[in-house]
Amino acid sequence: MTVYAIAHLRPADGPVEDEVLSYIERIQATMEPYGGHFLVHGGEVDVVEGAWPGAVVVVAFPGAAEARAWYASPAYQEILPLRTRHLDGDVVIVPGVGAEYDASATAAAMRAARDRTAG
Repeated sequence: MTVYAIAHLRPADGPVEDEVLSYIERIQATMEPYGGHFLVHGGEVDVVEGAWPGAVVVVAFPGAAEARAWYASPAYQEILPLRTRHLDGDVVIVPGVGAEYDASATAAAMRAARDRTAG
């Protein structure tokens, strides 16, 4: 099952730092050995609900093991401070759902679990 590394990055006001540009130049090479590839990398955000300051990045990996191995890899850990020194952010690793996923079945399971504990 595809797993996604999702980042919500909030840059400081001002020009993009050279270290951030170096991070961007080098990140793709750190993902490739783990099957990672960008699905979203910055770009204009169309906020339709709430507030979303900053940028979003979505990287797909073949599985959770690959995503975690990439994040912990020496190659990525070497460049990570280039970003974290200049950008605040939140990063999560989350599993995707298959084409057969049915949100109503998830709601039914959640309702049943809630009703068992309330009982």
